Parts: sequence; structure tokens; C-alpha cells
Amino acid sequence: MISATIPSPPVSSFSIGPITIHFYALFILTGIAIAYSWSLKRWSERGGDRDDFFDIAFVTIIAGIIGARMYHVGVNIPDYFGPGKDPLSALRMWEGGLGIWGAVAVGGLAAFFMTWRKGVQFLALADSIAPTLFVAQAIGRLGNWANQELHGEPSTLPWALDITCETNGRTILGCVPGTYQPTFLYEALWNLAACAIVLFLAKRFKVAGGRIFAMYIIAYSAGRTLMETMRTEPSTMVFGLRIHMVIYIVTGLIAIGVFLWLTRRAKTKGEARGAYETINGEPLAQREAGHTGHEEAKAPEQGENL
Repeated sequence: MISATIPSPPVSSFSIGPITIHFYALFILTGIAIAYSWSLKRWSERGGDRDDFFDIAFVTIIAGIIGARMYHVGVNIPDYFGPGKDPLSALRMWEGGLGIWGAVAVGGLAAFFMTWRKGVQFLALADSIAPTLFVAQAIGRLGNWANQELHGEPSTLPWALDITCETNGRTILGCVPGTYQPTFLYEALWNLAACAIVLFLAKRFKVAGGRIFAMYIIAYSAGRTLMETMRTEPSTMVFGLRIHMVIYIVTGLIAIGVFLWLTRRAKTKGEARGAYETINGEPLAQREAGHTGHEEAKAPEQGENL
């Protein structure tokens, strides 16, 4: 007998005049806004230029959203380009369907290009942003709750998610009413816990030089691999496993290798174990001398800031 459940929202969108606003998009934009503000604070504390950060973030966010949609469509091609499907639905991202690894990959490439143009250290930027991504993703997962999607197996747990399959007065196609494992909630809580752990380890062991970002990849990959064992929506299978699980296992292993390589390089070069390790003798957040005509930014000598 179920004593309590997590209710599904009765609506997934609302209208202001002719404009329809989807909660899925609102949660994602809220997560992006919080991540941006916190990343800017962390970047500034490292001595980074705020104007540069805005320019880099603007391009990175747009590229990340495009990349997230590309990833989702790419691993679910039959859902968009199969027989009887509407290819234009691939553009309707407000209906759900974004892949964080696409955002990280395409957004990361955009950030790398922009840091090169601006003459700032990419690894310092990556470390500044990494913990904030956990929070953005935790908030973004609420969009799946609003859309009544991406849940786990049927469940009678007290915290099971009650899927009604009704939203805005209409029935969600292909939806089966019932109570299910709230995998969106599990992943959101995992992200928040991982954020706290990464921040603690970064401060306790003076981790930097790209390793905070590597820790983010490792932690999220581990959590997402676990979540994939519980999710039930149709998925492309690779080697008998859900394609997302394969991708996260591979990226997690690569991130572990990168973390170990960066750690060995730091020790080999005799760099300080402070949070502002150097590359080629310069603070990570400092502009490359001679790359631009702007004044160099100074990085404070202190431990990892929260």
C-alpha cells in the first residue's frame, strides 16, 4: 500500500498571450543562470577577467544547447528519421530531449576556441565551471519531472513518482499511468552530492590544473552509469548495453586517465600543489603574455574557493 508518492505536475507549460512557456525550458535556463553566476564568481576569484568570461560563456552556452540536442537526436535517430516520423521534431527541443555530453563536448570545443582567442587558460576556465555544472544538471532534471518522462521501473516505494500521463488537459502519447522509480530525483541528488564531494576534495587536496573538471566527468559518469541501470525508456543498444551507459563508461575511464596524467605532469614539473597551479610558469587564470594587448590578470595565492 503506497502511503505517499511524488505527484506529477498537472501542467508542463503555460501561456502568456501567444507565447507558450515550457517548464522544461524554464528549469534548464534556471540551471544555466545559476551555473553562470557561480562560475563567474569562481573565475573572478582566480583573477580572471569578467568581460572575457561573459564573451566565452555566451558562445559556450549557445554551442552547448545545440550540442545537447545533437547528441540526443544522434543516439535516437529512429525516433526522428524513421518510418512515419517527423524529421522537424528534431528541432522541437522544448518537448524534451537534451544530452549533457553533447553540451559538454560541443560547448567545450567552443570554450576552447574562445579561450584561445582571448588568450586565457582553458584549464582554469574548465575548473571554474566544473562544480557549477552539477547544480545546473540537478535543476535541469526537474524538467523531466514536468514532462513526466525518463522514470525507472514500476515501484511501490513511498517516494515513487506518480505518473498520470495527463498534462495541460491532454493525454501524453505512449505513456502508461502508474507509480515509478523517480530516476530524475536520484540523478539530481547524485549531482548535488557529487558537487559537494568534488568541492571538498579540491579544497582539501589543493586540486586544480584541469583536474577539477576531470573529477566532474568521473563523478557524473559514475552516477549516470548507475542511473542507466534503472531507466526504462527505449534506447539504442550497443554490446547488449544501453548506448548511454557505454558512452558514460568510456568517458569516465578516459577522465580517470586524464586525471592521473595531469597529476603526474604536475608532480614531474614540480608545480605547487595550490589551487592555482601553473602551466609554463604562469597562473592558470592568468592571460598568456603577449597573446593580446590587454593587461594581464593576476591569480590570488589561496586554496580552492567554494
